[in-house]
Amino acid sequence: MSENILKALMQLFAIIARPDSDESTRRPLVKLFLNQQLNKELVSKYLIIFDNYYHEHQKKSEKKRAKRIASSSVRVLTICTLINKELTLKQKIIVLVRLLEFINSEGKATEQEYEFVKTVAETFYIPDDEYQRLKIFVLNKKGQIPDFENILVIHNKKPEDKKVKYLYTKALDEPILVYFSEISNMYIFEYYGSKELFLNGQLILKDRVYALSSGSAIRDAKRHPIYFSDIVKAFRKESEKIKLLFEVKNLTYKFKSGKTALHKTDFTETNGKLVGIMGASGSGKSTLLNILNGNYTPATGEVLINGFDVNKDKEALEGIIGFVSQDDLLMEDLTVFQNLYYNAELCFGELSKKQILKKVVKVLKNLGLYEIRNMKVGSPLNKKISGGQRKRLNIALELIREPAILFLDEPTSGLSSRDSENILDLLKDITLKGKLIFVVIHQPSSDIFKMFDRLIILDQGGYIVYNDDPVDSLVYFKSRIKQADWSESECPTCGNVNAEQIFDILELQILDEYGNLTSTRKYKPREWYSYYRENRKNKIPEDAPPKEEVFKVLPEIKFKVPGKFKQFRIFTRRDVKSKLANVQYMILNLLEAPVLAYLLSVIIKYLNISDENTVGYSFSENDNIPVFIFMAVIIALFTGMTMSADEIIKDRKIRTRESFLNLSRHSYLLSKIFILFVLAAYQAFAFTLIGNYVLQIKSMYWEYWLILFSTWAFSIMMGLNISDGFKTSVTIYIIIPFLIIPQIILSGIIVRYEKLNPAITNPGTVPWFGEIITARWAYEALATYQFVHNKYEEPIYKWERIKHQANFKKDMLISNLKNKINFYERHKNELSKEEKIIKNFTVIRNELAKELKKNKDVKTDLNISHLYIDKIKKDDVIKLKTYLNNLKQYYIDRYKLAEQKEDEYVSEQTKTPELNEKYVRLKRDYHNEALEEIVTNKNELKKILEYNGHLYQKTDMIYKYPDKIIEAHFYAPKKKLFDGKYYPTYWVNLAVIWIYTVILYFTLYFSIIKKSFLFFENLSYKLKEKNEQNF
Repeated sequence: MSENILKALMQLFAIIARPDSDESTRRPLVKLFLNQQLNKELVSKYLIIFDNYYHEHQKKSEKKRAKRIASSSVRVLTICTLINKELTLKQKIIVLVRLLEFINSEGKATEQEYEFVKTVAETFYIPDDEYQRLKIFVLNKKGQIPDFENILVIHNKKPEDKKVKYLYTKALDEPILVYFSEISNMYIFEYYGSKELFLNGQLILKDRVYALSSGSAIRDAKRHPIYFSDIVKAFRKESEKIKLLFEVKNLTYKFKSGKTALHKTDFTETNGKLVGIMGASGSGKSTLLNILNGNYTPATGEVLINGFDVNKDKEALEGIIGFVSQDDLLMEDLTVFQNLYYNAELCFGELSKKQILKKVVKVLKNLGLYEIRNMKVGSPLNKKISGGQRKRLNIALELIREPAILFLDEPTSGLSSRDSENILDLLKDITLKGKLIFVVIHQPSSDIFKMFDRLIILDQGGYIVYNDDPVDSLVYFKSRIKQADWSESECPTCGNVNAEQIFDILELQILDEYGNLTSTRKYKPREWYSYYRENRKNKIPEDAPPKEEVFKVLPEIKFKVPGKFKQFRIFTRRDVKSKLANVQYMILNLLEAPVLAYLLSVIIKYLNISDENTVGYSFSENDNIPVFIFMAVIIALFTGMTMSADEIIKDRKIRTRESFLNLSRHSYLLSKIFILFVLAAYQAFAFTLIGNYVLQIKSMYWEYWLILFSTWAFSIMMGLNISDGFKTSVTIYIIIPFLIIPQIILSGIIVRYEKLNPAITNPGTVPWFGEIITARWAYEALATYQFVHNKYEEPIYKWERIKHQANFKKDMLISNLKNKINFYERHKNELSKEEKIIKNFTVIRNELAKELKKNKDVKTDLNISHLYIDKIKKDDVIKLKTYLNNLKQYYIDRYKLAEQKEDEYVSEQTKTPELNEKYVRLKRDYHNEALEEIVTNKNELKKILEYNGHLYQKTDMIYKYPDKIIEAHFYAPKKKLFDGKYYPTYWVNLAVIWIYTVILYFTLYFSIIKKSFLFFENLSYKLKEKNEQNF
């Protein structure tokens, strides 16, 4: 209170005192009022001010009494109006109580004094019924109990035929009456007996009214306590429909290494309590909290809620438990309202949007967040709202679903003392509604410390060393070490409790012979633990409901997780809102692909600058088209991966909470994938549109878009996998180059597969590592489609393929086989040539077997099983030569026929000068010479390769169909599948990319990467521990 307010109140007390009153009876009441507001020095100062005002008013003559009453009434009204806006409702109630005591201090007040006090009540806007109840309570005589519901009787005998509430205690000779003021949420009491009682260590005066606050305790000389929480519980007991019994039985917990994290403990709590958990860093506070809420499975024992096990009966307890971790669980790009609204949608699947909106607004108002509801939350480093507001919003995420039991891990960390008190005030108010709350707290102030109804203290190593009333904890530990002031729990001057003293005692160090502190503790954690186990009250609290009343009965919870599809829609809307609010993210993702496409296409748009060039830019002569196709694939891979790499890791803490709520991981992942795929579709479209337009790649927009979009989709899934599998964003962005570089090197474009280490490659097919490189599948699909299916090549491709294959067979393959049989005839009697001849026959047998299988048009009675050096006869040689000659003639005929048909087609297309010009322009616009060089490998000098008993074609691979199922050479125009049919490479490769994408979804869903790392980490830890034990 300010100085002016206190002076005004002293004047108010003085004015109300009647002229014939005795100051000696009135003054102690003023002093009692001041003692509750000020320290001793200021109490004396303001008592002098009261004395001065009192004597001034007493000097008024009896003759002017009527005038004085009228004047006093005006002054009372003036003073009350002045201070009304400066006093809290609780302070107004205290002033009113002290005024009622003040005017009745001499036995009986006058009617005029009652009128003065009533004027004060009216000016303070205190309802008349509240004033009348206060008046009855304050003026109540010993032995009389007011008969209304707002009264609690604390005694060893229950009153009969009364509406009042009752709390049993055997320690009192006369009752304590407690009045609960509903309008101010305040408790006041009066004691009528002669036994010495103490309120927070201060003697309670008989027939005086006292206010109770959080942490208060009334004790007798033997320190039998009546706690504030017991009084609150007694008032609330009848209004609780469902009772809660939270039981911890024989609980222990061990880390994976086998080290004990929590030693055996048992305790029981009931609803309506605020339980604090304190301990030094590393003592196991968060571990205990996670065991109690069911996140961790204990090594032994069980945690029961009305008989239901938190680990075994998760389905039955769904929605009963709430958990607020110390991590920030807000989406920084959403507003305060949006964070809470989308959370509410995920918690109330059966409520309408209107009902959810009503709940959200109510919670925002209750937590003082309504005024900032449209502010963006921001990150803890880039703050848009204050730290206290962030904490309240984090708590609101759980409170909105109204769990019966709430666990909070350090909700005040990083907050100012004022914000910390606001958070604990909020939690205390929630317990008054019947909730049970466990809070891990660190270095609480005295006011916060007193708010707890129960305090659990852990010592190093997971030992619980205290579990009882917070204020009594100091007495408990002081008495153990026989400290002189062991009976004092609070400062006798200011009433504060220093919680740090507890840890000073716990960690008390031994002194050496020189009086210096050593690092050795005087009392080991196990000693404190043993002392606690010996002295603890291992029983159900007195206020606990009977087991038959709570067993297998749980509070009604409105929490209901929506269906998976509805979750998907909510997750999608939430993520879309978040991304749209992030302007930097949207600009980058909307402009990245088109800008890269424009830069790439403009830079590589090559044209012949010779004066002889009269047509300008020509698609046909641009040597960089293969580079564009390859870079388009690499850009898709890189941008897709970077776009998705932080999607899951940034939500990891939020997902931990959503997993606690049993929300669908499948729905969450699909929402991420859906949004990213939509972005990828746009990026692929923008890239294709701009790149193809600049480079004049015509009539293939859809085909380019589909492959690039599929590549983007694959890379997005890869990015999501590493986002899920690694622990930090730094690690993720370090790993991306390790994933991209193999895509570049092993794609077969930068370095041809046949130029790689022959120990890991095969000349006939793509090596195994090429089969898992998505860049290869995407590039091959586009390159083959661009070459085969452009408007110039597509009509003549069938004839070109026959010509090139016939040409290879007659000029390369058959000629090679003839040379080998000729070699045999020349050197068959030379022993030194035998090995060479054997190899040659192996090649002949293998190649003839393939030809006989494929070509049924050329008949022969040659038996290839005779083609061995020790079996072959002259007749076999003649048959072989004849067959090879016939085969060659067959391919010559095929070549001529195909050439004839192609010439006829070309002649038709060029029969007039106009058509000829059009056909030349068609080739210039659709056929690219650089791409032809790559897919035909025409610059390769060695056209055929003998390897491991086979002959391999080295050129014109774009015209060759593969022989094996699935396994094919690079740039194969079609691929053979299991049904024996050939399908275009474009569609086969597209299917492979999507198969890989689906596989990546399953690895993502089951967190394969994360689990693999955890497995190896645990294995490494165990091996290390084993080695340490051996040494």
